[in-house]
Amino acid sequence: MAADHPSRRAVIKGAGGVALATAGWTAAGTSGAAASAGARDLLTRPFPGTGERVPAVGMGTFMTFDRLPHTPRGHLREVLRRFHAAGGRVVDTSALYGMSETNVGLFARELGITDRLFLTDKSWVCGEYLNDVSHARRQFEQSLRRLHRRRLDAVQVHSLTNTAMVLPFLRELKEEGRIRYLGVTHHEIPEQAAAVERWIRTGDLDVVQIRYSIFMREAERRILAAAADHGTAVMVNMPLEKARLPELVRGRRLPGFAREIGCSTWAQFFLKYVLSHPAVTCVLPATTVPAHAEENAAAMRGPLPDVETRARMVRHMESIPGFAEIDSRPWYPGKTFTGGQVKL
Repeated sequence: MAADHPSRRAVIKGAGGVALATAGWTAAGTSGAAASAGARDLLTRPFPGTGERVPAVGMGTFMTFDRLPHTPRGHLREVLRRFHAAGGRVVDTSALYGMSETNVGLFARELGITDRLFLTDKSWVCGEYLNDVSHARRQFEQSLRRLHRRRLDAVQVHSLTNTAMVLPFLRELKEEGRIRYLGVTHHEIPEQAAAVERWIRTGDLDVVQIRYSIFMREAERRILAAAADHGTAVMVNMPLEKARLPELVRGRRLPGFAREIGCSTWAQFFLKYVLSHPAVTCVLPATTVPAHAEENAAAMRGPLPDVETRARMVRHMESIPGFAEIDSRPWYPGKTFTGGQVKL
């Protein structure tokens, strides 16, 4: 068990919002100097089951890396290069994401960082009949080829699709040493929150990936506490709400108190809110802009908000017109993603 597991277990549920036990929880969000984000050190978080530490800001690839070979892709290669140069290691993709798997694998190989990345992938399949895992096996082998890897760091059941069949198959792959961690994902929170929590409590998972942001805080109610209780790592998708949060505050100045937690951009403001929850292992913002990859990674530096500051951050966002309607807005405002074609 990881050394800071007691502080993760101290995460508690609050009535209708955030309530974090402060025992063993520093302003940096974890206990111990090694987990603190100082002026020069990057914030890392452990996988509770093994204690293996990963950088706390990773990168998602849904839509953003789905770019066809005959279209310009150099900016995506540069996104990955700058992300890695800034200390990022965790890259999340899926066979469902069109060309994203292929592009991640290609660019990582060209950059010479294939084996330096912590690659997480997903399984989204059903069989021809009950307990038919042949489709899952073919998809897994295809993912290995696309990513130029002999094993993957984590494979998760994508959006709880056919979990009862796929999870035992992933457990076999883990026993064979072909994947290192297994888990489940879902981005439809709160609709699927109860199902995700149930799998955390009963599925013997290493990791779970969920939607969580300063806007969508449902995970704070039960999921994060369940993960802390059961020693399950938490990866977070949609921390920037598919660019809708940065778009909402475009042209607005950061609040003065943002400097107290080391924020120089709004993206860092939003990412540090998520990272300041001690049950969160890694946050997965996505981008097509190289400079944004560096800005996102910088959220691993400097202090994180404490409980009072987190509440202040929420109050500030709730004072901005349109914040409550974020979910009704289209993803990635101003960009068009059409099966591999991106209008920047």
